Amino acid sequence: MKKKEQTTLTNPTAVKPKKWLGQHFLVDDTVARRIAGSTLSRNKHFLEVGAGTGMLTQFLLQKNDIDLQVVEVDMESINYLRVHYPALEGKIIHEDFLTLPLQEMYPDTLTVIGNFPYNISSQILFKVLENKDKVTELVGMFQKEVALRVTSPPGNKNYGILSVLLQAFYRVEYLFDVSCSLFFPPPKVESAVIRVTRDTKRSLSCDEKLFKTVVKTAFNQRRKILRNSLKSLNFSSDILESNLGKARPEQLSVSDFEHLCLCIS
Repeated sequence: MKKKEQTTLTNPTAVKPKKWLGQHFLVDDTVARRIAGSTLSRNKHFLEVGAGTGMLTQFLLQKNDIDLQVVEVDMESINYLRVHYPALEGKIIHEDFLTLPLQEMYPDTLTVIGNFPYNISSQILFKVLENKDKVTELVGMFQKEVALRVTSPPGNKNYGILSVLLQAFYRVEYLFDVSCSLFFPPPKVESAVIRVTRDTKRSLSCDEKLFKTVVKTAFNQRRKILRNSLKSLNFSSDILESNLGKARPEQLSVSDFEHLCLCIS
């Protein structure tokens, strides 16, 4: 059998993976190329989170119409990128993505992309939500469990807090699976790539802070029907005795949760 031709420009085993950073370096250039090609927006600004040894970076650098920056906390990875990717000169941010002031850093809308560290994957999504008017697209690799949770519709067992909060403002798409054998070192879980795209909805029909409170309160006791899990909130007796009140949180759509919020006196 003819050996597969290697087209990658990087050596994913050149940097020692740090367990405390949740590093599992992608070693398959075909997957990396596919991730880079999954962006749909016309955003000029791209921010890659956790560039590692540049497996994804090399294909992003081939996009001539974008302004790419990468954020990386691992100094060994940064040194590798500086040596092997001179095009990144002045574009490497040695910081924690979760602390970056995205509103101040970017004058226009932004695409966030990456093979995201699994130990902070949910936090990355919440960071995107906090900057939803700045981050109009996210494409990247997550633990499959998180990817399913984010993209699940109402009525699905994986549907939860992140599903509702993200789907309130974004279109979410499950793109493809990635085997654990395509990483160094191989993680103990499967992975998947998703795309999250800002929709045209600029605001909710209810108070956004209250919306988050209701969603989180409901799912923190997801086995209970809503009239029991939400009894600490000031709902009218009519709504608690309605079909919504008798439902469980995973049965409610985003608009259902909005309606609930409008029924709090």
